[in-house]
Amino acid sequence: MGTRHRMCTDGHAGGMVLLVTLTVVALFASVANSAAVMSVDLGSEWMKVGVVSPGVPMEIALNKESKRKTPTTIAFRNGDRVFGEDAQTLGVRFPSNSFGYLVDLLGKTIDNPMVDLYRKRFPYYDIVEDPVRRTVVFRAGDERYTIEELIAQLLQVAKTYAEDSTGQLITECVLIVPGFYGQAERTALVSAARLANLKVLQLINDYTAVALNYGIFRRKEINETAQYFLFYDMGAYKTSAAVVSYQLAKDKATRETHPVVQVLGVGFDRTLGGLEMQVRLRDYLGQEFNKLGKTKTDVFTNPRAMAKLFKEAGRLKNVLSANTEHYAQIEGLLDEQDFRLLVTREQFEGLCKDLYERVTAPLDKALAASGLALDVINQVVLFGGNTRVPKVQDILRSHIGQELAKNLNADEAACMGAVYRAADLATGFKVKKFITKDAVLFPIQVVFDREGESGAMRQVRRTLFGAMNSYPQKKVITFNKHTDDFEFTVQYAELESVLKGETQTLGSVDLARVKLSEVAKKLKANVAENVESKGIKAHFMLDDSGIFSLANVELVLEKTVTREEEEDESTFQKIGNTISKLFSGDSTDKPTADKVTEGGAEKEDDESAEGKESKDEKEADEQEKPSSKDKESDASKDAKPDGKEGSTGGDGEKKQDEGTEAKNATVKPKIVTLKESIPSKVELTYVVPLEGELFDASAKRMAALDEVDNAKKRRETALNALESFVIDAQVKLDEEEYASCATEEEIASIRQRCGEISEWLYEDGSDADAETYEKKLEELRAVANEVYARHWEHEERPQALNALKQMINGSEGFLRNARNLTKDANPEKDVFTAVEIETLEKAIRSTIEWRDTEVAEQEKLARNVPVRLTVKDITDRMGMLDREVKYLVNKLKLWRPKVKPTPPPKPEKTTSGKEGEKEETTSEEKADGEPPVLEQTPEKDGSDDAEATVEEIDPTATQKEQPGEEGGDHTEL
Repeated sequence: MGTRHRMCTDGHAGGMVLLVTLTVVALFASVANSAAVMSVDLGSEWMKVGVVSPGVPMEIALNKESKRKTPTTIAFRNGDRVFGEDAQTLGVRFPSNSFGYLVDLLGKTIDNPMVDLYRKRFPYYDIVEDPVRRTVVFRAGDERYTIEELIAQLLQVAKTYAEDSTGQLITECVLIVPGFYGQAERTALVSAARLANLKVLQLINDYTAVALNYGIFRRKEINETAQYFLFYDMGAYKTSAAVVSYQLAKDKATRETHPVVQVLGVGFDRTLGGLEMQVRLRDYLGQEFNKLGKTKTDVFTNPRAMAKLFKEAGRLKNVLSANTEHYAQIEGLLDEQDFRLLVTREQFEGLCKDLYERVTAPLDKALAASGLALDVINQVVLFGGNTRVPKVQDILRSHIGQELAKNLNADEAACMGAVYRAADLATGFKVKKFITKDAVLFPIQVVFDREGESGAMRQVRRTLFGAMNSYPQKKVITFNKHTDDFEFTVQYAELESVLKGETQTLGSVDLARVKLSEVAKKLKANVAENVESKGIKAHFMLDDSGIFSLANVELVLEKTVTREEEEDESTFQKIGNTISKLFSGDSTDKPTADKVTEGGAEKEDDESAEGKESKDEKEADEQEKPSSKDKESDASKDAKPDGKEGSTGGDGEKKQDEGTEAKNATVKPKIVTLKESIPSKVELTYVVPLEGELFDASAKRMAALDEVDNAKKRRETALNALESFVIDAQVKLDEEEYASCATEEEIASIRQRCGEISEWLYEDGSDADAETYEKKLEELRAVANEVYARHWEHEERPQALNALKQMINGSEGFLRNARNLTKDANPEKDVFTAVEIETLEKAIRSTIEWRDTEVAEQEKLARNVPVRLTVKDITDRMGMLDREVKYLVNKLKLWRPKVKPTPPPKPEKTTSGKEGEKEETTSEEKADGEPPVLEQTPEKDGSDDAEATVEEIDPTATQKEQPGEEGGDHTEL
């Protein structure tokens, strides 16, 4: 979706001209100031790349084989690095050097059950533990590759495809992730993107991206009534289902109505997918081969044979989706023994019988989480490659009792939805707003210790982000009882209800440990007789990527200020208090959106936490936190002084005090909210982040790999260029048109040099470096380029002379017309002087004479001697003649006709004719005394206004444009 600049005009011709001018300038400005962005659907088996650039709609970037998806496989062999299909081909011969199905290993420690499952599926990989981070490291010979480094290299390839597709540099992207990715997986993917020099605009869940793509093409069908859809995905590695709603909603801030897609419920099975089916079929083929007894070697002990079986199982699985039976065929499977076996779809379905029983579980979980019944769902929409399996569709169809929707591109829907989101987030693009609200899968809570009434320490839990809460979102928790330094822990909560026995797949339950310092110091320094502490507030955020963070921690104080103290405050203190109230929750100020959100969130946290605590904990909380009545009374206290000041003067104020608050003899004090920042240290406890020296070390290894690849590409390019030039030179010298442009000595020299280089290339030069190839190419070019230059001159000269002839003819025609625009020929339209006409005539005459002389001299020369009349000489002459003509043309454009002086109006005659005569004579004399108007100044044609408007055009400013705005800066001509 390209940049959209909406301008309006009233339809007049001048306005239309100006509009076109501004639009063209804005288009060039947008191309110059904005870059393309991309989305990457980094799946377990395939990778798709979506791109959008200024002026170009959303599209899928093609790889070097001109295909729309690329295998997410990377392989290393003898210092070379290959990707995609090349890596898969290499992986059949060297399985332990080719790495695929990597995304589910992100953010996992070596003892994670998912790592054990990966080892079981691919036993030929040498997986070791990172000594510092305890994450997965692949070892191939002497080389070691962390999981983040491998993913980063795949992202680099995606970036290359996107840049080749758009022709622009790409630095920003939106990445698609499974919805069940936790904090460890998401932060690890962001670190991998940083290694690939990519800025992640957002991590978007796959079902959210698909729902967005589904909605943007059905925008007209969305209204104020919620419509519910269920999106079901079965990919290579996992299966998921999500219930979403589409509805129009009004933005409270802008008062604009936009469509909103909100995730209401999610269910998933992270081990149910096409990969598990393919692995079972591979093992079945291996068992059948062993039964044949063609060799004594067990096929399961040979990595290369297992890789061949795995590849054939994948092909067979796809074929059986459309056919009832098919042969598995592998040549030289093991010990040069071929393998051929007929497999039916019924046999394949029998191998996966227990898997098919799990197909409907994610759908039921999503419905349960959303709280909706199946009969309110408009459609169940399929996406993901393995939803094409007939058995899966039959099971889903019978389960829901209705037809399945297959009107989405199962492979590219998520990628296209994510690239729409990328265009929305990036600068330089304006897209129709479509709001997305995702849902929290794994609740997050805060756990801290607090002293109870009996003096014993007890553990308190507060839920921050509950299950299926929408995000991005901010939450605030207040600590009222702590008067000294303390710490608290952030954890996952209620995982058993979500994962049901698979909590270990998520890794560590603890997410972070936060230590607060200088609490007692801040309290001692700020709490006084008129200053009261309102607790320590911790602000948490769950951003649109689903990544949790602690925004800041602050001590909140309330200062009681009397009227006398307020008047004695210095100007600086007043400014400070004003700024403090601007960002605080003071009830005397008009509440802002942030304030309402934080207050609401804080109240929600307290209520949800108290509901789960015991009776003693509730009582402790009631003692610790001020009641709502106290807060209301404080708010009323704050509001009344301001109301008095704004409504009445001094006398009215006294009367109101006597009428409503007779007991208070003096003016009530004012409450001012103060905030002090509390230092906090956050220590992540799930996986050691890839930062600092660890990140630098990985970046250094990545740079070394890139350097090797660049050197390889440079060498290949230089070798190809040298070989091509040698062959091309030998062929051209056999052609008469080139041979006629060279002397016998030159032909002999070029042939000799080409022969020497050819022999060297096939003997000693086969292993030379790029610099040597480039040097020899320059030497050969120095010998042959002179001959090529002569040939080029002889080929291009006729076209140049023809262009010169056309220019001379045009100049002569202009000269004939210009003679009629002189003072002698046309006194009323004397545009040109006689000197200007004579100058142009001389220029034309000299050009014709020069051309005729040079052409005659050049024709006397042979083709193999230095050229006398070059193309550059001809273009220089054309340039000289063009300047003379353009000077006169511009003068003609600027010329304006002379305007005769307007005679003054005759004055009215008075009583005596003589007096009238005298007055008339006087006025005429006065008119004659003024200098006559010789030329009329041309009126402004709006060009100045147009230039001023163009200077203000900023393509990124289209994000701020309000709907319905008219082009107020347009000038009507």
